[in-house]
Amino acid sequence: MIIQFSAGKLILSPFEVQVRLDNGCQLYAMVDDIKFHQDALMLVADAGAVRWNIKLDSNEQLQEIKDELGIA
Repeated sequence: MIIQFSAGKLILSPFEVQVRLDNGCQLYAMVDDIKFHQDALMLVADAGAVRWNIKLDSNEQLQEIKDELGIA
């Protein structure tokens, strides 16, 4: 599944999340390393030594990602 947001696009698979930013940066994380901060509309990848976060545009995008990845 592909979700467009203001800074680029998210590509979701059952095992991995890819973030392709418009500036050419690409970020990857395993689904098990993904968390959400609902109030801040943040998608956070935390794999210990590597951590990144992306601010989404809307609560609907956040919910769509959660639904697709099966994350409560």
